[in-house]
Amino acid sequence: MEAYAVIETGGKQYRVQQGDVFDVELLHTETDANLEFDVLAVSDGEKLTVGAPLVENAKVKVSVVDEHLRGKKIYSFKKKRRKGYRRKIGHRQELTKIKVESITA
Repeated sequence: MEAYAVIETGGKQYRVQQGDVFDVELLHTETDANLEFDVLAVSDGEKLTVGAPLVENAKVKVSVVDEHLRGKKIYSFKKKRRKGYRRKIGHRQELTKIKVESITA
C-alpha cells in the first residue's frame, strides 16, 4: 500500500497521495503558487498515524495547477403542492485545481 495523508480544506476532508490532481473549493492564490496543508492523518503504507486534531511535523505540499475553474451546475428546486409555488435556482461552485507534490511526516 502506498503512503497517503488526510487533509482538510474548504470544510471538506480529502485523502491524498503524491501526484494526485484534484479540485478543491476556491483558494484565493495565484496560479503556480505552492501551498502547505496541515495533516489530520498520515500513513506510510504500513502504519496509520491519526492526529488529535493534527499530526505534528506532518505537512502536505501542493501546487496550484494552471487554472481556477467552476464546477458543474447544481440546481435547487422548491415546490409547495397545490399552491402554484415553484422556484428553481442554479449554482456553480468556484474551484481550484491542485496537485500534491509531497507528503512529509
